[in-house]
Amino acid sequence: MISIIICSKEPNRVKVLSENILSTIGVENEIVVIDNSSNKYSIFQAYNEGVDRTSGEILCFLHEDVKLHTANWGKTLLELFSRHKGVGLIGVAGSKIKTSSPSAWWNCPQPYRVVNILQHIDEETKDHWNYGFNKAEEEVVAVDGVFMAARKDPEIRFNEKLTGFHNYDLSLCLDYLKAGYTLMVTSNILIEHYSMGKLDRSWYESSLRLHSLYKAELPKRTGEIPEDAAGRLEFSNHVIFITGLFEKGMKQQAFTEWLGLLGKKPVAREHYKILKLFLK
Repeated sequence: MISIIICSKEPNRVKVLSENILSTIGVENEIVVIDNSSNKYSIFQAYNEGVDRTSGEILCFLHEDVKLHTANWGKTLLELFSRHKGVGLIGVAGSKIKTSSPSAWWNCPQPYRVVNILQHIDEETKDHWNYGFNKAEEEVVAVDGVFMAARKDPEIRFNEKLTGFHNYDLSLCLDYLKAGYTLMVTSNILIEHYSMGKLDRSWYESSLRLHSLYKAELPKRTGEIPEDAAGRLEFSNHVIFITGLFEKGMKQQAFTEWLGLLGKKPVAREHYKILKLFLK
C-alpha cells in the first residue's frame, strides 16, 4: 500500500488533490492530511506527524498544489521499488550533483538536472520541463519535494533540527544516501505543479543551517560527473549564493561565506565582483 502524506494550508486544494489521487493511483492507498492552516507545524514536524499516522510501506509526500496526470502511477511506483531494491527515494525532478557550497538542487548544468514536470510559470504560462533523461529512470543525489516517494525506514525521519518550510527534501535525500540507499527520478510519472518556489530570506537562512548540519555528507555526485566539472560547480555555486545573500541584506553571512570561498580559491576574478558588493 502507498501512504500519501500532504501538509495542507488550503482545504479546498487538498480536497481536489485527494479526488485526483483516488482517480489515478490505481493501487491500495491511504491519504494522510496534516492540517497546517494555522501554521502549527514546520514542514519537518508536519511530515513526521504524517509518517507516524501511516501504515503503508511506501510513503509519498506531495505538495497540495499539484495534479497527477499518469494513470496507475501507484503501480509504476511499486514496480520501481520492487525492481530496484536499493532505491530509497523516487521523484519526478532532481539532480545528479549537489555541491558542498550552499545551493539549490537545481544549481547545476542542465545535463545534470533530470526533470519531467508540467510547471506553471505564472497564471498564463505553463511549460513542460522534460530533460536529462537518457533512459526512463536516472540515478540522482537530490530529489525535489514536489513529489517524493520513499521506502519507509523507521531509522529515517525528517530532521527537526531544521525549521520552517525549506530544505526538507534535500535533508531527507542526504539522510537516505547516508543510510546506503540510492535515489532515482522517473520519467514515467507526470505531474502538474501550479506554483513556482521562491528563494527568499528564509530559504537562505535554512540553507546555511542545512549545509552546517550536513557538511560531512557533502558534496554528492553520481559516477558519471567528472571531478573537474564538480570542482568548477563548487566555486560558481558559492559565488551565486554569496551574491544572493547580499541581495537579501545578509551582509555578515555573505562575508563569512566569502572568507570560506577565498580559502578554497584565493585567486579568481569573481572575488573582485564580490568585493565591489561590500564597497557599495
